[in-house]
Amino acid sequence: MNFEEKTISGETIYDGKIINVRLEKVELPDGQFADRELVGHPGGVGVIAVNENNEVFMVSQYRIAAQSMMLEIPAGKLEYGEDPLECGKRELIEETGYKAKKFVHLGEYYATPGYCEEKLNIYLARDLEFVGQNLDDGEFLNVKKYSLDELYKKVMQNEIYDAKTAIAILKTKEIID
Repeated sequence: MNFEEKTISGETIYDGKIINVRLEKVELPDGQFADRELVGHPGGVGVIAVNENNEVFMVSQYRIAAQSMMLEIPAGKLEYGEDPLECGKRELIEETGYKAKKFVHLGEYYATPGYCEEKLNIYLARDLEFVGQNLDDGEFLNVKKYSLDELYKKVMQNEIYDAKTAIAILKTKEIID
């Protein structure tokens, strides 16, 4: 059976700086109709930066949606049409102050595909060189090094709540070990 839903009509009900929200009427596989609320987002990039000692540069920052400090890999929002690797290079320097000579693409992942179009690209960065941190206005975060093994344990003990970060750590652990 084909489970594809066909969009019949749609309207933007919110158009913000980062996201937009659309209400779409869809035809279901059985011919019935339903409403879908969709969040439009240009996507994002996360970078797991690992030095020669298998230490990972992590950022911690307050996230209002989670109402807590979150331990994450450096990451940022894509501009529409922007190359994900270029965005990742920029975000790594801005947030950690490190530039990488080697990047490996670890994959693309949807953050919450049930209602959000945000797709995240994740990269592993190696051969790091410090060039100076350059945070965006209004960006407040701390940078700290952790061993890859310590981060792996944090993921397995459910101490890392950010999905892109957990994916990056698990994939990197598999590649490096």
